[in-house]
Amino acid sequence: MPKRVLLSGNEAVATALRQINPDVFPAFPITPSTEIPQYFSNYVANGLVDTEFITVESEHSSMSAAMGASAAGARALTATSSAGLAFMWEVLGVAASSRLPVGLAAVCRALTGPLNINCDHSDTMGARDSGWIQLYAEDNQEAYDNMVMAFNIAEHKDVMLPIMICQDGFITSHAVNDMELLDDMTVKEFVGERELVDYLLNPKETFAVGPYAVSDYYMESRKAQAHAMENAKQVILDVAKDFEKISGRKYGLIEEYKMDDAEYAVVIIGSAAGTTKDAIDRMRENGDKVGLIKIRSFRPFPGKEIAESLKKCKAAAVMDRSEAFSTNGGPVGAETMQAMYSAGCTAKTINIMYGIGGRDVRVEDMMNVYETLKDIAATGETGDVYRYMGLRDKEAK
Repeated sequence: MPKRVLLSGNEAVATALRQINPDVFPAFPITPSTEIPQYFSNYVANGLVDTEFITVESEHSSMSAAMGASAAGARALTATSSAGLAFMWEVLGVAASSRLPVGLAAVCRALTGPLNINCDHSDTMGARDSGWIQLYAEDNQEAYDNMVMAFNIAEHKDVMLPIMICQDGFITSHAVNDMELLDDMTVKEFVGERELVDYLLNPKETFAVGPYAVSDYYMESRKAQAHAMENAKQVILDVAKDFEKISGRKYGLIEEYKMDDAEYAVVIIGSAAGTTKDAIDRMRENGDKVGLIKIRSFRPFPGKEIAESLKKCKAAAVMDRSEAFSTNGGPVGAETMQAMYSAGCTAKTINIMYGIGGRDVRVEDMMNVYETLKDIAATGETGDVYRYMGLRDKEAK
């Protein structure tokens, strides 16, 4: 039977991994993801799992070891944050192009420099084009649920891609929430065992591993990866339907909150979605038609779904917790606006950088965003499309 517990996001993810009982878990510590392998090493020491837990010398090595294990047919994963994810960069693309369904518990933290250990999405957004599926969690419950679903998505025969399960550093990773755990046997039966289909190091097959791809073949390999990512959309939805049957909790590529009649909308990823929901509830009491689109799956990107939801709106704000240094906004803004343009969505839209480096995001801040959208709709003028929210110097650009 499911049970209510108080857990941090890191312990929730580690608990999901205990229930999954992966074959191999290489690990190297980095704040704020260190607790995940720390909790898991206790499970290993106490005989609660029979996972091969490998302590390595770097994050590059941890991902390389996970890839090797996955190539040999094992279910493998690791965990990291910030500079650790950046250190894995070389091999992230290898994992994806080799079609290895490796898991990564990514606890989002600002990239150096200057040195900052707090939450933003610059680490995972920096890896957004590496060919990995990326699911983001609003809270501890969603982080746990996403981890339970991860391998069912990644190992599906029509996908076979690595997957990042992302949560916000400290905000969810270390904060303790009331949540519901599934019982161990339910998770075990739901996830099952990895079904091996043409795994890379199959000794019964003869083919080259890691060959040089000449121009005549490289583009086709990229198209094959892109096709797998397209397939992942439906697989994510199918797995979510199966998960709803055992948990009662419903997930999609996006979550719409009070969007049925919304005239003003925010598009956001991660923990600040909860803050925004509180702002919406307050403003709805005064009759304001405000709503939220929370992106759960950033890769594959649900552009059509977001654009369709925004077609009813007069104005929208796309929120980015990562600076892309494009001088035009952030990655979520760029992809959302492109999807809106392609779909003929005419809502006046701005892109707001927020919460970078762990800067606080209050309910009042999000209410101010909606007030800005109301002004934009009334005047028909967006003003600066690319903005910052919460700077200490209000005049700073």
